[in-house]
Amino acid sequence: MEFDGIRAIVTGGASGIGLATATLLRERGAAVACLDVNDAPEPFFTAKADVTDDASVRSAVAAAVEHLGGLDVLVNNAGIGAQGTVEDNDDDEWRRVLDVNVLGIVRVTRAALPHLRGSAHAAVVNTCSIAATAGLPQRALYSASKGAVLSLTLAMAADHAREGIRVNCVNPGTVHTPWIGRLLDKAPDPDAELAALNARQPIGRLVSAEEVASAIAYLASPASGATTGASLAVDGGMQGLRLRPASGS
Repeated sequence: MEFDGIRAIVTGGASGIGLATATLLRERGAAVACLDVNDAPEPFFTAKADVTDDASVRSAVAAAVEHLGGLDVLVNNAGIGAQGTVEDNDDDEWRRVLDVNVLGIVRVTRAALPHLRGSAHAAVVNTCSIAATAGLPQRALYSASKGAVLSLTLAMAADHAREGIRVNCVNPGTVHTPWIGRLLDKAPDPDAELAALNARQPIGRLVSAEEVASAIAYLASPASGATTGASLAVDGGMQGLRLRPASGS
């Protein structure tokens, strides 16, 4: 129960990686509030907010902090996906995805910082992606947004280290989330598409939301107090491993 006495906000906490993270932190002793456009399931307190709306974010963070009685951990997990090459999305879609994936982190962190400064164990964990460090086909816009998240994480870690606020990120590979489920539903051959997604990760399967949540919990824990400015890959070896074909040829 390393999170006893720790108070946490998880954005995008109503589903997927966010809900898995909120659940794990609560199981380990944290008091957790979810910030989301949708209601998180019981027993979580939900502060309703759209991360593209600064006034909405500030109001939600204030409500969550009041409910929790303070703030020690912020998990910036809210985000959206995008497909296509650099040609395939118009300017409005570029603005929409960057607004959620990058400026959303800016808005929530900006609202949370005054509260985090009062914590003895302040930590921010951003959900980044393998797309920030590896070139993936048909992910130009998404990759650009997550590359910005990686750089933002490093800059924030430098800015706030002397305030006692650690900032790190997780870089998941392809995670079995509702968004991936929707992509598979749209595919001409969902089984073949799933097999291709499994095969591009050296462990031969998708990453689970719970596995990403465990990495987030590690970075958020007071036990990782010497870790800041780090990116933790949870990608089944996708970034660093180059396996030979199973036949050995």
